[in-house]
Amino acid sequence: MEKTIGFIGLGRMGAAIAGRLLAHGYRLTIWNRTPEKARPLLEKGAIWAERPEETALPGGIVVSMLADDTAVEEIFGPRTGLLPRLGPEGVHVSLSTIGSATARRLAQMHERFGVALVAAPVFGRPDAAAAGSLVVVCSGPAEARQRVAPLLAVIGRATFDFGDLPEAACVAKLCGNFLLAAAVEALAEALALAEKSGVDPQRWLEMVTTTLFACPAYQNYGRILNERRFQPAGFTLRLGVKDLRLILDEGRRHLVPLPAADLIHDRLQAAWNRGRAEWDWSAVALEAFEAAGLSGRPAAADVAAGAEAESAGS
Repeated sequence: MEKTIGFIGLGRMGAAIAGRLLAHGYRLTIWNRTPEKARPLLEKGAIWAERPEETALPGGIVVSMLADDTAVEEIFGPRTGLLPRLGPEGVHVSLSTIGSATARRLAQMHERFGVALVAAPVFGRPDAAAAGSLVVVCSGPAEARQRVAPLLAVIGRATFDFGDLPEAACVAKLCGNFLLAAAVEALAEALALAEKSGVDPQRWLEMVTTTLFACPAYQNYGRILNERRFQPAGFTLRLGVKDLRLILDEGRRHLVPLPAADLIHDRLQAAWNRGRAEWDWSAVALEAFEAAGLSGRPAAADVAAGAEAESAGS
């Protein structure tokens, strides 16, 4: 099993994944656009690279967790020289959520240098990454997938294989993110209706998340929405806007109407315009709450404030 790898991209998710790999005996050479973010990993034994290409060993493995398509294409494009150094027989494992068109362009570019691109975007937040409980969707050349399988098993509790084309895993991830965004919107609207109707939102969530929708997405986001706990962000609203744009791009490319995705994109964009771009993407729920005349505070806080005001006025 290969234990010496390169790692690029140390945002909250990237840093958590890199930390998990270090804890399981991997030797990492790391690079990030902002060097300060590397300090905790360097203290745990990682090696700092001055340039992205220095993370690569010829014929080795480089893992990246970057924010968007532009960042991935910039780091693995002709400006850095990373691919010539990594290939031939090298593997790039891209954990980023990117569009299928970008994945196809990247795969072609990688092939010129004999490098295999394995797309392996993940479902989960930084705490799940640190615990190794992410869900991984994976696609790319079969031999390369087999080679990186032990690495993916360290960071994820399950890996789902989508075949030889790197873009397949990218679309699978976008479809999953669409369902998560739709779940947040549906929860927000239902919670707003329950709260405005005088139904205890906590009791309603307990009912719905243990019966009709007894699944982590509804349970976790239901708790976040009811508590109005949108900071710190596990996944920023800014990145949510990017993902919904990619989802709509895929729909247009394949002539698939996605009216719900259009609505959610507009909701996210409106929340961005209200200064919430760096909040958790579930803060889009505030659009539904505020449209219903509800505050950005938990229902319990509003009840307590009302009681306090009534007491002060008596």
